[in-house]
Amino acid sequence: MAADSNYGTLDPVTGEWNGIILELLEEKADLGIADLSITYEREQAVDFSLPFMNTGISILYKKPQKQPPSLFSFLSPLSVEVWIYMCAAYVGISLALFILARQNNKSYRLTPLEWVNPHPCDPNPKEYENQFNFLNSTWFTIGSLMQQGCDLAPRATSTRMVAGIWWFFTMIMISSYTANLAAFLTIERVESPISSVDDLAKQTKIKYGIVGSGSTLAFFRDAKIATYQRMWQFMEANNRSSTPQMPGPYVKSNMEGVKRVQDSKGLYAFLMESSTIEFFTERKCDLTQVGGMIDSKGYGIAMRPGSPYRAAISQAVLKLQETNRLLILKSRWWKEKRGGGACKDEGGGSSAASELGLANVGGVFVVLVCGLGIAIFISLCEFSWEARKIVNEEGDSFWKGMLREFRSAVRTSGNTKPVKRRYGSSVARSESKL
Repeated sequence: MAADSNYGTLDPVTGEWNGIILELLEEKADLGIADLSITYEREQAVDFSLPFMNTGISILYKKPQKQPPSLFSFLSPLSVEVWIYMCAAYVGISLALFILARQNNKSYRLTPLEWVNPHPCDPNPKEYENQFNFLNSTWFTIGSLMQQGCDLAPRATSTRMVAGIWWFFTMIMISSYTANLAAFLTIERVESPISSVDDLAKQTKIKYGIVGSGSTLAFFRDAKIATYQRMWQFMEANNRSSTPQMPGPYVKSNMEGVKRVQDSKGLYAFLMESSTIEFFTERKCDLTQVGGMIDSKGYGIAMRPGSPYRAAISQAVLKLQETNRLLILKSRWWKEKRGGGACKDEGGGSSAASELGLANVGGVFVVLVCGLGIAIFISLCEFSWEARKIVNEEGDSFWKGMLREFRSAVRTSGNTKPVKRRYGSSVARSESKL
């Protein structure tokens, strides 16, 4: 390693090099063997062999934690907008079915098939009956949506058309929902705040940085693309406003940048070469590479201009490439030796379906309990209302009558109860005359 621990950067003001390039130019070394990127500026100063490894700048970031499934994860297969549109469709179809089935103009019925004689034995009925009142219309629609059906059947062509198109709609929606449900319930989803260098450049919450010298710094400093220019300006602004408590974006080495990413709790990203990122992510399972490479370059062996070793080294590199020895060596030292491969099982898991816990389907039980509670509340309201009428007619106190009716309601033996005759009814008056 060079005395100043730098790879080699050209100072745009003084025109002087540092790091490995400087030691080669001063003839303090014959070869520069490191993860040294071949760049145009360096090629003008020293000679390089053929590249022995291809790489590019990418993003090293803290691996997002897997989020536990939400209580209502069974709603996740469809977006909020789709659920809203489905509710609107349900209401709209129910109203359409109700209106089309009941349209009439005094004696002229626009959908006569939906108006039937309630007493078929009477050829001249005084009135007709329609099965599609509003409650029955909503019940027919929800029964179709839940794939359960009901005992109502449209008779008119218009109402059958509404029912048919609603059945087709529900078939598609239920099939789509069922197809996605298993994945949403069994897979723990990981959401990262950034997925590419464009996402990183568009935000300001997550700071990012690079090594304070080298080819990565030169890439952003000399960039002509607006995104990379904006990122360079952002790093320069953060560097000017840095304090001991809030360090700037630049670090002295890759190891320092990796350590900073690990300690940042997702608030710092480090831009470095993808091959080095791959080396670290094989050993540090809390780190990950985000996005692809934003440039393409290679690592080469540097030597003084006119070095006699250039041809021989390039031929050796070419031979190693043709025999796949370089790939074998990379796999060995990246994924096998010195702790490599420690994270190869991370996120792999078994291909078999995992069992569902209460966290996955708990929301369904909540819906069940809430629906049961609402049904009990409505039943109590109906019971209280009817019991109040009977109590008023029989002259008992409210609570006494309620208790009597409640005992009758919860009786487990028998399935009949006496009819309470209202004194104002025609039946009660005829019985009193007898």
